[in-house]
Amino acid sequence: MKYKAIFFDLDGTLTNPEEGIINCIRYAAEHYGVTIDRKDRRKYIGPPLVDTFIELLGPDVQQAEEAVAKYRERFRPIGLYENEIYDGVPETLAQLKDMGYVLCTASSKPQRFVDTILEHFDIKKYFDFVGGASMDGKISKKEDVINLVLEETGFTPQQVLMVGDRMFDLTGAKEFGMDAVGVLYGFGSYEELSSYDNIALLDDISQLINILEKV
Repeated sequence: MKYKAIFFDLDGTLTNPEEGIINCIRYAAEHYGVTIDRKDRRKYIGPPLVDTFIELLGPDVQQAEEAVAKYRERFRPIGLYENEIYDGVPETLAQLKDMGYVLCTASSKPQRFVDTILEHFDIKKYFDFVGGASMDGKISKKEDVINLVLEETGFTPQQVLMVGDRMFDLTGAKEFGMDAVGVLYGFGSYEELSSYDNIALLDDISQLINILEKV
């Protein structure tokens, strides 16, 4: 096998969190008198929340951090579960484990929420390490999360394939010289993902098996 481990993004790659994330961003933004334009809503899924609220509310970082806390007021009890797992994800993860890959998450969502979501959909059993952002925001950008997972697992970038649906996943991988695969069923468009280095773009997560059998 060319790779020993596969790092997965969560939102837009393993699960579809659109309803919960957007409802919680709207909840927080409206607290500050800001309304989200429906045509722009999908672009807010993927980036760190602080960056999203800076874009929505202005450059005051303290206000953005307060908005994140407001977001989590609704997210913890409600928004976390306004989520769906993509077709084929459990089966693909099970097959990858049977093939001998070490599976990890590398998500910009706080690690404790990643844990809860994986458990909710009964797929945590497939993961050897759950990597995510820190609650205090010190680890939030994709490259910081990837670096954390590399350090905790001991893999070199050349041993890892990153799988994600947004430019942040591909640029985060590129930062370390890591190969990446983009998925087109999530929240990144073909135009967005095709402009970055990747070894493949997938319409369905199950296609990952075929890609790995060829490399």
